[in-house]
Amino acid sequence: MARRKRALEVVRSDGEGRPSRRNRLNFFELAYQKIEELLVHCELKPGQFMTMLELQQITGFGRTPVHHAVNRLSADTLIIIRPRHGLHIAPIDLARERMLLGLRRDMERFVIRLAADRASLSHRNQALHIERVLRERRATLSLDEFNSIDRRIDALVLEAAGEPFLVHTLRPLHTLYRRIGYIHHRFMPGQADLSGTINHHLGILNAVANRRVEDAVKASDALIDYMGEMFTGMEAGIDPRLLDCSIEPLLDA
Repeated sequence: MARRKRALEVVRSDGEGRPSRRNRLNFFELAYQKIEELLVHCELKPGQFMTMLELQQITGFGRTPVHHAVNRLSADTLIIIRPRHGLHIAPIDLARERMLLGLRRDMERFVIRLAADRASLSHRNQALHIERVLRERRATLSLDEFNSIDRRIDALVLEAAGEPFLVHTLRPLHTLYRRIGYIHHRFMPGQADLSGTINHHLGILNAVANRRVEDAVKASDALIDYMGEMFTGMEAGIDPRLLDCSIEPLLDA
């Protein structure tokens, strides 16, 4: 209840006691970001069934912003709406997500080329600041902290690219693969080290900050290749219940 009360304090009313349109939109975005984070960190487990009310209680947001966020996440193929039966957190289909990685590669090439070419002084300064934080904290950075920075990098690149249409197209893909990365580093044996993914992100940040377009494209391709390697290990080595919690365990605990 305390979280919900704090969230409600974000909304400010107009002269007639209604939340302003801008604040309602901000509130919807906050609900979307919260549910997206729960999906990435598998606190909402792939394959899980739940009700809208349960999701409201988990997030601390009311019915309208959660309903709005769920509709967007349904369009993103991350949540399946089952009329009269509630919500189904979409199971992870490794074959599908590996196939979609090819789509992301092509889209990221287009976006990173625009971003490196169009980056303003402010964008370049932000890229250098994030690069410095990653270098200084790479040895102690937790997976949750890295995901937060990764989200900032994605947002910065899209902002620097300057094409709003790309945000709606790429953001769901970013969420899909951020969740894959989370499962890979959290649950695959011997894969907790983040240095590989940090190195690839450093390459992107440095190229964008210095407006080296071709280097930025190569760094983006290298990151996608690195992500593709994750699938090879996960297809054979991951517990299927991490991809769909409705799968029955082989043995009783």
